[in-house]
Amino acid sequence: MINFAIIGCGRISVFHKEGILETTGAALKAVCDVDKTKAASLVEGLSSIDIYVDYKQLLEDPSIHVVNICTEHYYHSELAVAAMDAGKHVIVEKPVALSLEEADRMIEAQKKNGIKATVVFQNRYNKAVAMMRDAVEEGRLGELSHGVGSIRWYRDQSYYGQDSWRGTQKQKDGFLMNQTIHTIDLLTWMMGPVKKVTGQVSTKFFEIEMENIGAATMEFENGAIGIIEGAGTVYPDDLEGRLSIFGEKGTIVLGGTSANKIETWRFSNDFQKEQIASLELLREQEENAPTVYGFGHEKVIQDMVDAIHQNREPIISLMDGKNALEIVLAIYESAKKDGQPVYLR
Repeated sequence: MINFAIIGCGRISVFHKEGILETTGAALKAVCDVDKTKAASLVEGLSSIDIYVDYKQLLEDPSIHVVNICTEHYYHSELAVAAMDAGKHVIVEKPVALSLEEADRMIEAQKKNGIKATVVFQNRYNKAVAMMRDAVEEGRLGELSHGVGSIRWYRDQSYYGQDSWRGTQKQKDGFLMNQTIHTIDLLTWMMGPVKKVTGQVSTKFFEIEMENIGAATMEFENGAIGIIEGAGTVYPDDLEGRLSIFGEKGTIVLGGTSANKIETWRFSNDFQKEQIASLELLREQEENAPTVYGFGHEKVIQDMVDAIHQNREPIISLMDGKNALEIVLAIYESAKKDGQPVYLR
């Protein structure tokens, strides 16, 4: 049995808890939050769960194998490095960190300690996304021309009022960093490494320090073009999470709230039959995800359990998290320079 602990018992921790409880071979051993009431509330009704207010004491428990970091962004790097130095495997929520230097320290700690570590980009496990990835890897789309990723959700003032850190400059908690980063990861996973970014950001309707609207264009190293749109102002409720990939021989468009539905699947003039066939393969999955978090964190947690047993790296790496972070930071930098291009390292 692989024992898990959750550090940070806010909104997202519920999905980690449920994912652990639903995963074969995983057990929830402990939770930690500076607010003990929040920690206790998270595990209410469960037995034999240790509750901590000091994460350092939690890390001293030799029975804990994996630490899930669900705190506000500012503490991701510090907690991840401490956990890995204590010999714990790590699952960290996105963004992986708030700077490339912090992400590098995490990657160095992982290598130094021989630790398994992953970032929560759970939408990679959507069946629709997996089918798109397979088509890209098989070369079915031919040479890629461009890709477009859009997140059109709604986050009102009450959302930002849930926690004091939401929407703040200190946490870099803009809509691009907190929400759109999932789609940025998916787009670059399909299209390849990014060479250049230009971006703009804006804050509308609500009293927050960071952006709730962002847009960017990207030039990929293969010459393809990418477009990103992220908006938390789409009234009155979450509309869609869309991912479109276009190539010389094919077109794929994913929709739904979190890129969980195939809407377009065209590889020939007789694309109607192809689309029917692709939808047949998705019948096992609900067309509408229960929340914008997709179909849960269980697959991320299951992958960590399997990685430990099989002594392999998790499917999603810390470097994947760093790559997505670098693009968000580049959009912010470009926006400060009135849309001037930013070249990635």
